[in-house]
Amino acid sequence: MELFASTLAASWAMLVDMAPYLLLGFTVAGLLSVLISPRLVERHLGNRGLGQVFKASLFGVPLPLCSCGVIPVGASLRQHGAGKGATTAFMLSTPQTGVDSIAVTYALLGPFLAIVRPIAALLTGFLGGSLVYAFDRNGDDETVKDAPESSCPSGSGCCEADEAPRKKTLFDGLNYGLVTLPRDIGRALIVGILLSGVISALIEPHALEAYLGGGVWPMLAAMLVGIPLYVCATASTPIALSLIHAGLSPGAALVFLITGPATNGATLTTLWRVLGRRSVVIFLLTVAVGALATGLVVDSLVASEIVGPNAMVPAVVSGSPAHDHHGDAGGVGLWFRRGCAVLLMLLLVNALWPQPQPMGRGDLEMKTMPGGETVELKVTGMRCNGCVESVTRALNECEGVENATVDLTAGLASVRGIGCDRTALADRVRALGFEVEVVPAK
Repeated sequence: MELFASTLAASWAMLVDMAPYLLLGFTVAGLLSVLISPRLVERHLGNRGLGQVFKASLFGVPLPLCSCGVIPVGASLRQHGAGKGATTAFMLSTPQTGVDSIAVTYALLGPFLAIVRPIAALLTGFLGGSLVYAFDRNGDDETVKDAPESSCPSGSGCCEADEAPRKKTLFDGLNYGLVTLPRDIGRALIVGILLSGVISALIEPHALEAYLGGGVWPMLAAMLVGIPLYVCATASTPIALSLIHAGLSPGAALVFLITGPATNGATLTTLWRVLGRRSVVIFLLTVAVGALATGLVVDSLVASEIVGPNAMVPAVVSGSPAHDHHGDAGGVGLWFRRGCAVLLMLLLVNALWPQPQPMGRGDLEMKTMPGGETVELKVTGMRCNGCVESVTRALNECEGVENATVDLTAGLASVRGIGCDRTALADRVRALGFEVEVVPAK
């Protein structure tokens, strides 16, 4: 019972400290979802050259795409004309960070790591993309942009008709930031907070410092754990904080924060399919070398005291605030953070609550549109709204498709159109990294 109480206390203290920053990150992420559309990214990444590689890495840094959501988006970029180098750069930098994870990093790990983390994502993305551009450009010349306009029958005007409903408003951005994004990462975030509470309750501060305190071996251990692990950038941050309190060096913790979100089995499988074996090898080497180099630099700066103590402020020690680096420890500031924590909990509860699938305009069109046929696909591997958007867009771009809707909970895609090629539909979704099965017509 005492362990349970200590875990809850540590988890609550963690939540209180990170809640205001995470809510801010969610809100900014929602606004970015309105300002930065997939078409905008593709338009800037469709050419060749190192400039496109750098822009791909730069685009990926603020985007709030998790480890799973970046997979179909990266595959879609490749389908729409992005070179191998630009695609690799985007898939390297994007999952490592985002405005939400940067905000949480600042709250829990201090401003120094909050600055280092996105810089490391940018540099590793550019390095990996540049290496792929230099040593693995096979197939780039044959890549054809499958822009939505090219899939429209000549003179049909279907793309122009669909353009207006696709424009996002401020309300759409807030809905994405405060509803959809918490739904995508909510479960992983709760697990990360609770796991950090368990670590804080079980292990005394600095108890493992003699074993994990510094050097390259703890970093290699963090890398071996992080590379196969499926974890998002935001959810991994509370875990990293607890490991630092247990004695892990900040550099080794950063290695975990880089390798965990950037790599997992699904990402590597999709990269193998979309970019080829050589690009996957370069991808893994870039993550490993970049993470180790960043970790060593961070630890050397901390050890040399170039980075002052105020730049490295662990927020919670064994369930209690170590010191209030936000000021006003017992006054308005504390109650404000507690209020934000309650609001964040409500958002997470709403995100995890079973959601009924409302019948939208597309569903009504499917049921009322005369003529045509409906094809259903069973899609395995969708985990978040980013996956849904990528699958929906890919299907809508296929020839003959009039409307496509995707149900994340059921793992089903329903396609309405005339003369739709079932094999082409399935292949288009498989190219995004998912397993697809055509549901027999009833």
